[in-house]
Amino acid sequence: MTLKARLLLRMILAVIAFGMILFWPAGSLRFWQGWVFLLTWFVIGVSAFAYFYKHDRQFIERRLEFKERVQEQKTIMKFFYGFCLIAMVLPGLDHRFGWSHPPLWLTIFSQVALLSSFAMLLCVIKVNRFAARTIRVEPGQEVISTGPYAVLRHPMYLGGCAMFVFIPLALGSYVTLPAFLVLIPLIVLRLLNEEKVLRAELPGYSEYCLQVRYRLIPFIW
Repeated sequence: MTLKARLLLRMILAVIAFGMILFWPAGSLRFWQGWVFLLTWFVIGVSAFAYFYKHDRQFIERRLEFKERVQEQKTIMKFFYGFCLIAMVLPGLDHRFGWSHPPLWLTIFSQVALLSSFAMLLCVIKVNRFAARTIRVEPGQEVISTGPYAVLRHPMYLGGCAMFVFIPLALGSYVTLPAFLVLIPLIVLRLLNEEKVLRAELPGYSEYCLQVRYRLIPFIW
């Protein structure tokens, strides 16, 4: 299949999968928070892939690969994807059974914050074209130390953690928040193992770590 056909197929399957995960547990299509989330994710995803399809197709190839090469990462991601599935099912159940009643302003604020988190991830990706979905070092890969990488070693993970906080609130669910927060320790484990791989395989990364002290949270860690 051509890259464009693979992208189109992935997007269609992802929309179907996300739609089922959101609306089937809800028992109704009258879950407006789910529609806003799905539309936001779809528009951002299509825009990003369209941009990189034009400017850097090798980056898209890297992002389409899911198979981890590092054993520790394989284990971490099995738990991560499992918890993700559980967490994404819960907002629909919350909508069906009425467990949470957040104020409208909080839901809208969280949706805007979620959109900002998506935008942050895109900015990070634009700076670091080696930001693959799997942990590996590419031939010719260089240490990126500009933009957000001048402040944090892993700004993409910070954007991801922000998403885990705002997704349940954007979907109108308080009770789902703990399930999403469980994902953050898994991100930390992934981050620490990634640094181990990069220190061993990417020239200059150890020196970069001495220059940029903070991994995930500015001025804290």
